[in-house]
Amino acid sequence: MYPDHTPRVPVQRAVEVHQSIPMPPAVAVPAPVVAVQPGAVPAVASIVLPDGRIVTGYAIDHTQHAPATTVPAVSRTAVNAALGGVGFLAVCGGLLLLTSFIAALTAFITQLITLAAVIFGGWIAVQVLGSGSHRGGTTVNIRRAVIKRNHFHG
Repeated sequence: MYPDHTPRVPVQRAVEVHQSIPMPPAVAVPAPVVAVQPGAVPAVASIVLPDGRIVTGYAIDHTQHAPATTVPAVSRTAVNAALGGVGFLAVCGGLLLLTSFIAALTAFITQLITLAAVIFGGWIAVQVLGSGSHRGGTTVNIRRAVIKRNHFHG
């Protein structure tokens, strides 16, 4: 029964019968003789067909092909270019940090030199302009001097 509930009658098919045709005997033709090394003679195989005939022939060894090399989804050149770009960016970042470090170090050394010049210059100014008791020359005590009639008697 089918889904539409109608009975189906099986269809008979015609049967075809094939008669085997006997092969005429082969005419004996001498085959050319080729010198073959004893170890290189291929094996002979015989096959019995369903009708009783025997077919004899040389066995064929199938050659094994090397497996095909797989091609990567991304080419090696593209990978190398990308890695080179990443390395270049890393180097540029490092150079930027290095130049910032050198600029900061230069500013620090400049400030140290300026500080040293101010301190050393102040020390020199105190030595030159400062009053000290070890200075050479004549010491005059003005308090003991007598001033009469706008004359100084020392």
